[in-house]
Amino acid sequence: MAELPDSVREVISSPSLAHLVTLNEDGSPQVTCVWVGLDGDEIVSGHVPELRKLENIRRDPRVALSIEAASVGDHGLKDYLVIYGTARVTKGGAPELLQDLAHTYLGPEVDFPPMPKPPPGHVVHITVDRIAGAGPWAKH
Repeated sequence: MAELPDSVREVISSPSLAHLVTLNEDGSPQVTCVWVGLDGDEIVSGHVPELRKLENIRRDPRVALSIEAASVGDHGLKDYLVIYGTARVTKGGAPELLQDLAHTYLGPEVDFPPMPKPPPGHVVHITVDRIAGAGPWAKH
């Protein structure tokens, strides 16, 4: 597991959407925008419905995640973070995680998911194997 520098934690905890890449059964990439947060050194995301990305992770746990940072590098372009990792899916906890993440992504007064008694859903946990991208975390 790669250690997460504060600069990486800051991007993960920001309101920037993450792009989660999983692998379809035929090996082709499947990309989804997700909300992410941190649980210790793991990146987490909540999912109420059963979706393709969950099936893909159960079959092949290799994932990639990209997030655009707020910072601008010396080159004049926005920095971005790329995480390569190993994911696992656990049952339950999605509504609580989504409510917590909604405060970051939608605002402090938001009630989410917008349904009474949402199902327990699933939480994706990503263990970071490697950090890349353009920014203070990038290895030059």
